[in-house]
Amino acid sequence: MDLLNSLLNLVVPPASLVMLAFAWPTLYFINACEWLDRTLFSENMEDKVVIITGASSGIGEQIAYEYAKKRVNLVLVARRENRLWGISEKARRMGARHVMVIAADVVREEECRRFIDDTISFHGRVDHLVNTASLGHYFYFEEVTDTSVFPHMTDINFWGNVYPTYVALPYLRQTRGRVVVNASIESWLPMPGMTLYAAAKAALINFYESLRFEVGDDVGITVATHGWIGSEMTKARFMVEEGTEMQWKEEKEVPVSGGQMEEYARLIVTGACRGNPYVKFSRWYDIFMVYRVFAPNILRWTFGLLLTTNNSKRTSFIGTERSFLENNTPQRTGRLLSDTITPRKIYIGSPGSSSPLKFE
Repeated sequence: MDLLNSLLNLVVPPASLVMLAFAWPTLYFINACEWLDRTLFSENMEDKVVIITGASSGIGEQIAYEYAKKRVNLVLVARRENRLWGISEKARRMGARHVMVIAADVVREEECRRFIDDTISFHGRVDHLVNTASLGHYFYFEEVTDTSVFPHMTDINFWGNVYPTYVALPYLRQTRGRVVVNASIESWLPMPGMTLYAAAKAALINFYESLRFEVGDDVGITVATHGWIGSEMTKARFMVEEGTEMQWKEEKEVPVSGGQMEEYARLIVTGACRGNPYVKFSRWYDIFMVYRVFAPNILRWTFGLLLTTNNSKRTSFIGTERSFLENNTPQRTGRLLSDTITPRKIYIGSPGSSSPLKFE
């Protein structure tokens, strides 16, 4: 068996590359035909029911506006109900037939069951479930002083997608609907300072790739991945509390907008309506996958050179109620949000950081 594996290791990779090179024109033609078919026969979303989790800001908010233009019935889900009301009014003005606002925490199965049941009770169906709840970070793993932050990251980024999908799946089967998930290239291109985020996103993509085989053609799945899209959250301050709850506050409440984020949301909605299994923003990131598979050392050396030249270590002080940056850049120290929430506070970032938290 060892001899057979050694032989296959030598033969299979180069033989597969040669076969792929010869088959590439045919595969490209097939993909072009599929793209044309999906473009011409895109799903008509008028009067259909779309649930969007994490809809109170960022990508979730922009996706709500894109669906609203298609005259759907929206169900907006997030913890910050006050934010959802403003978004719902704008979605109505943009064309949404009906907008339902539900405050819920997607990392709690019972709350996911509640907003799915409320949707079925009112509309009688679910056509698209769009999972956008996500929480990123930028801190070095070895510098974390309070490991209680770990389950918060996995809860929001993984279980916050799995629970809504689990509850909604029987109803999506009835309508031959679709699940849309917002992932990230960090799932297969890990970056320093994003260990937990990358791990959770990798688990998420593998979950949905496996689920494709289980549901077959009964339920469509669109996995959207993005690189750095720029975020208006760069001045935000984040806190994680007991019970996997999270709240953020900006110095100035401004509508979340931006060309790249809007474009990414537009690609997601367009791709979901066309039935695309993947949406990528931008596609040139794919080349790194080739390097990771066939030349991992080159990729590692290149990233090492790029990241070590201008990337000094940051101390996160997780759980200490101290600022995210303390030693290197005192002008960027964070401030404790003691006037907002009373439970135990865990800092994950600071306003104005050159490497801010990611929150979609």
